[in-house]
Amino acid sequence: MTDHHIAEVGDPIRMALTAITLDCADPEALAAFYQQATGLEPAPGSTAEFAGLRDGDGLFLGFQRVTGYRPPDWPGQTVPQQIHLDFAVADLDTAEARLLALGATRPPAQPGGDRWRVLLDPAGHPFCLTRR
Repeated sequence: MTDHHIAEVGDPIRMALTAITLDCADPEALAAFYQQATGLEPAPGSTAEFAGLRDGDGLFLGFQRVTGYRPPDWPGQTVPQQIHLDFAVADLDTAEARLLALGATRPPAQPGGDRWRVLLDPAGHPFCLTRR
């Protein structure tokens, strides 16, 4: 046993990431934002309670309605960020302008300098843009 009480048994389980789900107040609206931002395709069966997007390789990005949802307080921790996504882009300025036009916001705290940008999606989740 290790210090973390995890049994050491042979090779690691090779788990493949298949989905990322974000809590929000309006799943359809947040799915629409990420669809426009990423080009991912809407998943069949999306509803007002749970909407999703899928890429050609099967990765699923889901959005689930949470009653009383409160957006993260980034960079503060009054309401922790819960999750954040990183997206590689060719040009930070162009990508940021397009995402702001889609409904993202730019918080004042920008710890990445010229290396990356932090934006908030319409539900308040922080996500980063990095240079490709």
